[in-house]
Amino acid sequence: MDTIAIVDFGGQYSHLIGRRIRDIGVFAKIFPADVTATELREVQALKGVIFSGGASSVYEENAPDPDPELVNLNLPVLGICYGHQLIAQLCGGRVDSGEAGEYGTTVFSITREASKLLNGFNPTQEVWMNHSDTVTDMPADFKIIGKTKNSPVAAFANTERGLFGVQFHPEVTHTEQGNLVLKNFATEICNASRKWDPSNLVTSIINNAKSFIGDRKAIIGLSGGVDSSTAARIVAKAIDNNLTAVYVDTGLMRKGETSSIINGFSESRLNLKIVDAKERFLSNLSGVKDPEEKRKIIGKTFIDSFTKVASDLGAEVLIQGTIYSDRIESGVTTHSDTIKSHHNVGGIPEKIDLDIYEPLRDLYKDEVRRIASELNLPDEIVNRHVFPGPGLAIRIVGEVTPERVGIVRDASYIVEQQLREANLYNEVWMAFAVLLPIKSVGVQGDTRSYRYPVAVRVVESQDAMTANFAQIPYPVLEDISTKITNEIPEVNRVVYDISNKPPSTMEWE
Repeated sequence: MDTIAIVDFGGQYSHLIGRRIRDIGVFAKIFPADVTATELREVQALKGVIFSGGASSVYEENAPDPDPELVNLNLPVLGICYGHQLIAQLCGGRVDSGEAGEYGTTVFSITREASKLLNGFNPTQEVWMNHSDTVTDMPADFKIIGKTKNSPVAAFANTERGLFGVQFHPEVTHTEQGNLVLKNFATEICNASRKWDPSNLVTSIINNAKSFIGDRKAIIGLSGGVDSSTAARIVAKAIDNNLTAVYVDTGLMRKGETSSIINGFSESRLNLKIVDAKERFLSNLSGVKDPEEKRKIIGKTFIDSFTKVASDLGAEVLIQGTIYSDRIESGVTTHSDTIKSHHNVGGIPEKIDLDIYEPLRDLYKDEVRRIASELNLPDEIVNRHVFPGPGLAIRIVGEVTPERVGIVRDASYIVEQQLREANLYNEVWMAFAVLLPIKSVGVQGDTRSYRYPVAVRVVESQDAMTANFAQIPYPVLEDISTKITNEIPEVNRVVYDISNKPPSTMEWE
């Protein structure tokens, strides 16, 4: 299968590039920043290379130090943001700190029509930027093909060598026609065939699971979400009765979640074990306010719970529904920044007595959903809103207490139910409530109240790497607010979060 290699220099959107290329129908594979030209030449059916963005400056001492031969592969190379600057530097150009950075959308203008990279791209349009450095001296034989107010070299090309660069991020949805740039590169410049289909991966994952697990017993952490449910269904096909699904009731789950798990999976062939660990989780979180500390405590407590069950069953393998976005936000690549530790990635202790297997680790959420449909999982699982592994603990800003858990659980349930009644639930990526660590003055029952405010967050997304706040109709928001303040006595105020990702994240913690 034709492949586009993405060299990851630590940008938060490195894997989003791969996601967009796969959307086009071309297989994309991520490689670390220290990959060599020799290693890339050994990739079967490699058609082109993309350099990702990154958190460093190309001229810094601690910046990634790539193989300079990566620009001499005799294959097309596209640099994005940091990658754009890196190509300039490797080819003899110069990069400096700009007089003014560009963050967010800015107006981009095409300066030349000759490059295939921008075929069909509007002559002037908005693109999404996230940089402070800029190319100040062009390499020999490169042509400027686009500019912005603060970036005279916002896009360049050396068509003879097949080298291209864009300072903006075409992979981010805020760039108009961004997918067109990636499509032009992958299919028109690299001539890669469009044969990628994640549905065809099931057999490969099953065979891989058989190879990794063998005759050993395994357990899987089951949450009821699409990731863990899909992973459980696939691995069960591989090792059958040697798999036990373990649902840990942390006391931080959605309203009615434990009953839903029991009803949804008890009738299946999957071995199911319920672990009541509510007191343990809440005790371990007592007095903790820092979100990263919360996540790591939850990760360790999960592992402790799984280790105990594994020991009782004689299991040697722990299977997790980790997906690509979990891994990149947890800073698992060499030069990437940790945005937040996911409990099943950044929260795992360094030493653990179980082998960890993650069958979905290279897939994005929408790809997992497609596989889940192929496996005939129920629609209520396939299309269920995302729920964070650490649960409601990270939807409580500040200390986690049983009272606060109850408030945010009931409020989140109301948000979801009101969206269902308005036929909006399946139109958005996720919707939930956040409990704030303050109190505000209100008037309830003709008397002064001093109670909690709740923030409601509803977002639209395709892959959780970027998101926009959903423009929910005011009458629906009013119904949500009224129901929360009427039915939850500890709350007297509801606010709506209108922040996009970036600069915000999906969750508040």
